[in-house]
Order: sequence, then structure tokens, then C-alpha cells
Amino acid sequence: MSISPDIFENTEVAFANKGNADLQKAKVLFGFMANNGLVSMGSSLANFALALHLPVAPIFRWTVYNHFCGGETFNECKRTISKLDNSGVGVLLNYGVELKETEKDFDTTLNKNIEALEFSGKHQTVKGLCLKLTGIGQHAIFEKIQKGDILSAEEKKGFEGVKKRFEKLCAAAAKNNVPVYVDAEESWIQDPLDNMVDQMMAKYNHGKCIVCNTFQLYRHDRLDFLKTSIEKAKAGNYLLGAKLVRGAYMEKERKRAKDMGYPSPIHKSKKEVDKDFNASVNLCLDNIENLYLCIASQSEESNLLAIELVEKKNITHNHQRILFSQLYGMGDNITFNLARLGFNATKYLPYGPVTEVIPYLIRRAEENTSVAGQTSRELSLLNKEIKRRRAN
Repeated sequence: MSISPDIFENTEVAFANKGNADLQKAKVLFGFMANNGLVSMGSSLANFALALHLPVAPIFRWTVYNHFCGGETFNECKRTISKLDNSGVGVLLNYGVELKETEKDFDTTLNKNIEALEFSGKHQTVKGLCLKLTGIGQHAIFEKIQKGDILSAEEKKGFEGVKKRFEKLCAAAAKNNVPVYVDAEESWIQDPLDNMVDQMMAKYNHGKCIVCNTFQLYRHDRLDFLKTSIEKAKAGNYLLGAKLVRGAYMEKERKRAKDMGYPSPIHKSKKEVDKDFNASVNLCLDNIENLYLCIASQSEESNLLAIELVEKKNITHNHQRILFSQLYGMGDNITFNLARLGFNATKYLPYGPVTEVIPYLIRRAEENTSVAGQTSRELSLLNKEIKRRRAN
């Protein structure tokens, strides 16, 4: 089967689940997000309102929350999940609560994620759970470990708590047969996170994939790290779980490197990032018997390359070890057209209480403004579909 190079231009398929009012609302939202100044001002006002405990939840719910999140509860998520399932699209759930620091908060996040695993195990449309290890442990402890600093007795206790929570989480994932995708984070805490994930992969990834790591290819060392991870999994006789992303902390990484006077871990150009991402896709497909692959990209070029490579290597479209994923609320032209071709397409679907998820939404809006052309591409696709419907 020959894949048309303009497959992702089909807006009729992309927006089949959206009514005319939904399209207009999305157009206004992305118009706002295309303005860096408005996003910056809106983020500052939102943080200010949160600090003062002002009632901003209704505004967020009607705007960015409803567009980028599945709901506050599992019952609300069920409606979103069912709607996606009708189009052959699966879900990667994410409890979108961030920026917590206390042991009580970490235990709450752990319990919420275990509840999500139990929910997911009963709904085949849910293909996995995404989480951050900083959601169950202190950022500062990971940073000290990576720097090689000696931990205090209290910090050692805190780190042991993180490992116990993660072990409990992976055990619940195995029990419910639901993969856990551990998100990558900032470069200065990533090494201990990788070590923890590797240990759990070695323990649980036999015969099937339960634990998956995330590789941020905007870092110039991650392609080599992926190669090393594949060889390590082979030597350890376990399956590597590999989610490929470009990355989410580019501006922060570059600023910190400049402020602290060390070489930036980030590629100097988008072209270099794209080259490493595409090379990683090819590498993983060549080693598909040794790993599970999630191609988590908003790039049409990378997704097109991936499906062309799948065909070139005579891999079936619905291969159980290959998953595609885009953010809920974005990249619908990619997700729904992939599903139509029979690929395992999913949406990264955050959920949780509106006020608790606002930090995630702020970060998402700020990230989108830093990715050249992404927001304008969403706007152009929305305008194209609106125009098509008016013509009909």
C-alpha cells in the first residue's frame, strides 16, 4: 500500500468529531496561543490568581482545560475516551497534577496513578499511563544525586520513599497489564530517573512491556543513549520500552546552561533535532523484536517517515509493539488519519481537578509558543476545515 505524502492534509477526517462551534472555539484558542505576549501575560495572571486562590477554574475549564484535558474524573474521561474509540483512537492517560513537594502529596499522586491503572485495565481503549517521577519524589533530591552530592539522612529516607512508590506503581501496572510511560524531565535530574526506569524494565519487561522510558531527542546525547539502552536491554534479556519525543524544556535548558556557564545539552538547530529523532525512529524499527516503540510526535514529517519505514520494512500497520501518539487537542490531522490507515494511534490525555492541572496547562501553552510553526499550523488546518464545510 502506497502512503500519500499529503495524507495529513485530510481535515475532514481530522475534525470529524468536532462541530462547527468547536472549530471556531479552537480557532480563537490557538489564535491566542500564537501571540507570545498574550501567552506570557496570561501565564503570569494565572499564576497570580492561583497564588491568591481566586476563582479562575471556570474560565480555565471553558477554554484551555476542555480543549487539552479529558475531564476531572474518570467518569468525565469515559466520554472523551469513548468518543476517541469510535474513531479507532486509543488513549495514554496522564494525571496532570504537577509541582508538588510534600510526602503527603507524593502519596496522593501515587494513589491517583494506581487508581488510573486499575481504571485502564478495565478499558481496552486506554493503552498506557504517563507520569513524571518528580510527581512522587522531590526534584531537589534527584538533582543532588546527579551532582554526586551526599544526601542527608532525611534525603536518603525521601529517596527510598520514591523508589518504594515507583516499585509499587510498576507492580500495579503489571497486575493490570497496563504499560507505564515515564516522562523525561530536565537534563540535570535525568540520570537518576533513567537508572530507576532501567531497573524496573529489567524486572518487569519480560515477554511484554510494562515500563517504558522517554528519550528527548532535542538533547544531542540522546541518540547515543538510545543505542546504549537497546544494547543494555539485549544484554539483560529484557524488552526496552522507548517513547520518542523531541522535548519539553528547551528554553529552560538553554537559559540554565547559559546562566551557569556550561555547554547546552540541546541541539543548536531544529534540523539537528529532526535528524536525531528520525534516526531514532529508524533505529527502533530495526530493533522492533527487542523493544516496544511509542512515536510521540506532533511533526507531520516524522510521522510520515515512520509510516513509510514501517511499509519499507514490511511491518504490519497495527503491529502490537508500535504506537503513535499526539497531544489531546493538537495534531488531530495526524492522529485520526493514522487511525484511518490502521495504525495504533493514541492521544496523550491529561485529567484531574481543574485548579490542580492549571500548572500543566500553563506549561503546555508556553511550550507551544516556543515551537516554531506549530500553532500556526493548527490554525491553518482549522481554517481549511471551516472553509471546506462552508463550501459544502
